[in-house]
Amino acid sequence: MNFEIVTAGEQHLKYADDICTLMEQAAQQRGTGIAKRSPEYIEQKMSEGKAKVAFKNGRLAGFCYIETWSHGKYVANSGLIVHPDFRGTGLGKKIKQAIFNLSREKYPEAKIFGITTSLAVMKINSNLGYKPVTFSELTTDEKFWAGCQSCKNFDILTRTKRSHCLCTGMLFDPVKKETTSKIQDKELRWQRFKRFLMLHSLRAKRKMLNGLKKKNQ
Repeated sequence: MNFEIVTAGEQHLKYADDICTLMEQAAQQRGTGIAKRSPEYIEQKMSEGKAKVAFKNGRLAGFCYIETWSHGKYVANSGLIVHPDFRGTGLGKKIKQAIFNLSREKYPEAKIFGITTSLAVMKINSNLGYKPVTFSELTTDEKFWAGCQSCKNFDILTRTKRSHCLCTGMLFDPVKKETTSKIQDKELRWQRFKRFLMLHSLRAKRKMLNGLKKKNQ
C-alpha cells in the first residue's frame, strides 16, 4: 500500500486535534501510559518542520514528531501513531524511517533515543540501529521525565529511582553506529535485543516485587 509521507508544515495544522485523539485512543487500547500532548504542542512541532505526517488519498494516516533534550544532545522521535484503518500495512515502519532520517538531517551529532512498551516499535528501532540501554544512558533532562507523569506506571519509575519501568530504553549513537553488513547486522541486533529484553524484564519484576515487599512490611 502506498502512502504519502511529508514533512509537516503550516498547511497541516488543521490535523492537530485528530492526531491528539488518535494518540489518546492508542494509549487506551494498549493499556499503557503515553505522554499527553495538546493540539497546540502538535501545531508547534508542525510549524517548526519537526514532524512527519502520512496520508492515504488525502486522508490522515499517521504521524510522528521530533523532540530535543539536553540542548540538542539528545533527540526523541515521539508520538508515533498510525490510524487504526492502516495498521498492519507497514506504515509505522515507514514513518519511523522518515522521522529518523529527518532527525539525522537536523541533528546529525545527536543521540536518538526512545522508551516504549511496544515490541513492534522496538523491532523497528533495532533495524534502524538503536540498541537497548539502561535509563541511566538516556537524557537526564527533567522535562523529558516529567512527561511520564501522565502514565499510570509513573509510580514504578519513581519507586525505582528512574532505573526501571515497564518501558524499554533504546538509543542510536551516531558515533558508535555499526558498520557490518546491514542484513546480518539487523538480524544479530534484533536477537541481541530480545535477549536483553528478557533479562531486563526479569530484573524489573524482581525490583518491583522487592519494592512491594518493603512497602507492605
